[in-house]
Amino acid sequence: MAAAQDIVMQETEQQAPAQEKVLLELKDVCKTYGEGSEKSSILRDINLEIRQGEFIAIVGFSGSGKTTLISLIAGLIEANSGELLKDGQPIIGPGPDRGVVFQSYSLMPWLTVYENVALSVDQIYKELSAEKRRAQTEKYIKMVNLGAAMDKRPAELSGGMRQRVNVARALAANPEILLLDEPLSALDALTRGKLQDEILQIWEQEKKTVILITNDVDEAIYMADRVIPLKPGPDATFGPDFQVDIERPRDRTALNHDDNFKRLRGEITRYLMNVGMEKAQEIGMDKVSLPPVRPNTSNDWQTDHSALKPEQKDLGRPRYLEFSQLSKIYPTPDGNSTVKVVDGFELKMNKGEFVSIIGHSGCGKSTVLSMTAGLNDISEGGIFLDNHEVNDAGPDRGVVFQAPSLFPWLTAFENVMLGVDKVFPHAAQSEREDIVEYYLTRVGLGDALDKKALDLSNGMKQRVGIARAFALSPKLLLLDEPFGMLDSLTRWELQEVLMEVWERTHVTAIMVTHDVDEAILLADRVVMMTNGPHAKVGKIEEIDLPRPRTRKSLLEHPDYYKYRESLLTFLAECDHTH
Repeated sequence: MAAAQDIVMQETEQQAPAQEKVLLELKDVCKTYGEGSEKSSILRDINLEIRQGEFIAIVGFSGSGKTTLISLIAGLIEANSGELLKDGQPIIGPGPDRGVVFQSYSLMPWLTVYENVALSVDQIYKELSAEKRRAQTEKYIKMVNLGAAMDKRPAELSGGMRQRVNVARALAANPEILLLDEPLSALDALTRGKLQDEILQIWEQEKKTVILITNDVDEAIYMADRVIPLKPGPDATFGPDFQVDIERPRDRTALNHDDNFKRLRGEITRYLMNVGMEKAQEIGMDKVSLPPVRPNTSNDWQTDHSALKPEQKDLGRPRYLEFSQLSKIYPTPDGNSTVKVVDGFELKMNKGEFVSIIGHSGCGKSTVLSMTAGLNDISEGGIFLDNHEVNDAGPDRGVVFQAPSLFPWLTAFENVMLGVDKVFPHAAQSEREDIVEYYLTRVGLGDALDKKALDLSNGMKQRVGIARAFALSPKLLLLDEPFGMLDSLTRWELQEVLMEVWERTHVTAIMVTHDVDEAILLADRVVMMTNGPHAKVGKIEEIDLPRPRTRKSLLEHPDYYKYRESLLTFLAECDHTH
């Protein structure tokens, strides 16, 4: 009887459609660090099944334990409890069956591209002949389109090319599972898109199983079969699975018209926003208020010693900020000639207007911003702010760069207070302290006021830099991709802070960004720059969406995807002119 049942079961299995086996399984995995009162729980009850050949995207937030999760699967660290199984066997230590690509490039600077990749191949394939090892190395270097750069050293490569070397090195070991821990987050949009396509091509050709950690919802949907959020820690856990039921191959432009994409994008974004709101309430970001203090950078601050900031006058005044035939010329590396990076940039802004500038890397966006800040000499033309020509730096312009420049030996509070003391000398000490505390709390650092900058993470340092710029109440706020290096949750939180501050002060603002959605969310107008050299304004899009804006209302507005398509189409057309 048992034998007959076995035959029936075998026939049923043969008739059933083939389904890939479970390759990787995590069962009730927990990870903690420290002991006693210093003990911190990073991951709790992590459960996950991944089938062979599946492409999984995990949307990981800052502090959610995403790198810890990748390190556990890679076998670089051990779980405190639970099971990690591959092919039903416990994962014990690292192995060539799992290739890892982290966000930072860990290349040997004295070795060439070929030699960096060959390190991995020579270690794993010692039994192969030198000729076969060379063929294996060259195959994967060419697969990531670095064949022409094989003899170059990392210092001669762009950030995108260095990350390609990392990917090639991981692939050359021929792993079954490719673990990608935010490998593209530090790259510009154009390079990021090209590497996304290369990774997808490799995944399809090589039949790899891929786990991608990303902070970009669009990237996750474009690349993956499933998108899984990892809630912020401590005790980080997985949220619900989101199945990506969009036919492959996927086209970025077509996705903008795909109802499944719009629905899925809305569902994931709303889920993450709710997680973010819960996190913000936990840390008390909404429990502080700002005193109505007026800075000494306003035109008439000396006539009123009450230190109270009056209501802003003449909002909407035309030509408050004007760029007239602005150009920047640099000498070429050999010193024999020059190149005009920015050529005749023209723009007029009203007082209180918010403008976003987008364009591909190298188009001069940051150059325009640094000239406006007075940090870079103007070669031709001029910039005029509030009837005065800009020719040097000043406290009337608050600047936030991608990498903040803080004094490492000072606390977060002291770093911000340096600027506040300069522009609010007439305010009471308690008012100045309230300003500092308000902005640091609003950017999520209310519990880190007394931490030295040296002890802060990169994301926390960026928050201090943003708080410092806001606290100056400048005439002009200049933001050079300030959220570019941050995870989605942190970026959304700080965009909300920026919008709230802007609604309250209507400070005239310019933001350089590569994020199309960020540009639309924040701006009254989006200025699109042509590719450099000789970059200039290519197109200006008026964003006629009601304020105050929220990311949720944006997703539901009928014109949102129209604006999105306009910007994406311009960038795609510029890409073709490269």
